[in-house]
Amino acid sequence: MFDPGPLERSEELKRNQAGYVYGPSLIGNTSYFPTGTLGNELVAKDLAMWEQDAVYIQKAIAEDAPLAREALANAGGLQNLSSYELLYKNQWKNSNPTGVVPGGLTNYTQDLFFSMERLSINPSSVKRLHPERDELPFDVEKSIVLGLSGKSLVDLHAAGRLFLVDHSYQAKYPTVEGRYTAACSAYFYIHPVTQDFLPLAIKTNAGSDLVYTPLDDENDWLLAKIMFNSNDLFYAQVLHLGFSHAVAEIVHEAALRTISERHPVRAFLDHLMLQAYAIRPEGEKLLFNPGGAFDQSFSLNSVAVREFLGEFYPKVAGLFRANFLRRFLTDRGLLDCSYGPALAHFPFAQDALAIVSSIRLLATEFVNSYYPSEDLLGQDIELQSWILEASHNAHVLDFPASPLVSKDILISILTQVAYLTGVNHHALNGNTPSAASAVLPFHPAAIYRPPPKVKGVKDLLPYLPNFNASIAQVTLLLAFNRPKLSNSERDLANMFSSPVFLNSGAAAIVKAAQHFRDQMLRISDGIQAREFDKNGLAQGMPFIWRGLDPRNIPFFLTV
Repeated sequence: MFDPGPLERSEELKRNQAGYVYGPSLIGNTSYFPTGTLGNELVAKDLAMWEQDAVYIQKAIAEDAPLAREALANAGGLQNLSSYELLYKNQWKNSNPTGVVPGGLTNYTQDLFFSMERLSINPSSVKRLHPERDELPFDVEKSIVLGLSGKSLVDLHAAGRLFLVDHSYQAKYPTVEGRYTAACSAYFYIHPVTQDFLPLAIKTNAGSDLVYTPLDDENDWLLAKIMFNSNDLFYAQVLHLGFSHAVAEIVHEAALRTISERHPVRAFLDHLMLQAYAIRPEGEKLLFNPGGAFDQSFSLNSVAVREFLGEFYPKVAGLFRANFLRRFLTDRGLLDCSYGPALAHFPFAQDALAIVSSIRLLATEFVNSYYPSEDLLGQDIELQSWILEASHNAHVLDFPASPLVSKDILISILTQVAYLTGVNHHALNGNTPSAASAVLPFHPAAIYRPPPKVKGVKDLLPYLPNFNASIAQVTLLLAFNRPKLSNSERDLANMFSSPVFLNSGAAAIVKAAQHFRDQMLRISDGIQAREFDKNGLAQGMPFIWRGLDPRNIPFFLTV
């Protein structure tokens, strides 16, 4: 890139190399965390900015919590499963003004509710079993499978209709004393007649290693789903640290060391990484410290968090290109599947793909404006240094190889960073736990009795968090909320409504930024207009999912 002050720019790059230093990873062995003079200054600046948002939400929680406690106490506490509704109904108006997803407190016992959560609030744990490459991890009594689906387990597998979520690895992780966990594996399937996506069986991989199915007694089957959800909540909450934060950070850290702040690509990345470097230090200090907030609510403890990240970052969460949205969903057999029928409804993909498509259009105009021909990529020494730095010194896993010779690759890199900060993060974290994935009694962070040795459970309450533990879980997850950012200059709809884009001097970029905002508002209008149909469903689900509404999620990493 031409610069009228090349000597100044050269000195800046030297300062960046010396001042932004790769330091040890925080919260498990994932990516480097910035240290050095400039790195420390950046972290301090981000922490100060993050603290302003944190103070707001903590104040809102402090105002809301006594009212929720009083309402629950006046009703006699938690006497049955229905009592948990009192934790949420007309509560948390300051800290969670959008509330729980419609249907979330009334329809959670439906099997379709449970299964469709895998295709909306957390699609990152489910995969379709390939008829030839994947073996069946556990068996289910043939008569039960036939009774539910009209087919055998082998037939469902051969037809590409069988899906798996496997949390069996959680059996080896340490727990908090007095709390317990299963390590569930679960089959889901596409029904051969109705084409509904439904649960087939849950294997606990703990205690007596029972296998539960929808044909079990109501309490037994509901407990199995609750134990599974506890495993899945841990997975989603911890995975997002590696999936979103650690990857976006290390790609940006490589740019900090190699690209001048005057460079448009650096400006693009800097904008997306607003206050990004506050989260891991705060998490290390307050959330995942021994005895910290995580240990106070979850069964699996802060040591388990670090073990999980060390295990899943190098093979799942940390892979840059493998987690491009369409590729990720396709590789898991959820999209464009060649060996089984398409999912009749895939709410997450419906919203996320539309948003990412718009991000990519903006990134395309951005790259084309600064690099009219691909020859210019090779002439940009800083850009090429960044690509080399990312894949070598920074150890970004599965990053495009150096040299960068294709504009399409640069477009994909910028699109992916924007997806990680503005979509992927909020699908798993942000408001999602308080609205859906951690709503009690169906999604407890901890189980308070060992998994049953035999079926026939009569009372589920002893397995669930009590009064105080429930309040603790709710308030912990509410701290991830950022309600004041909705309908603000920092929401996803305004991701590119900044001087970096609007004052770029390139008409194509300005037009693309305005088009992006228009598209996000249209997507938001469609999401907000969702209602239940005559069958009590929305997007094929017995709850209304609005988790990726561009007006209600930030464009950057928040918590």
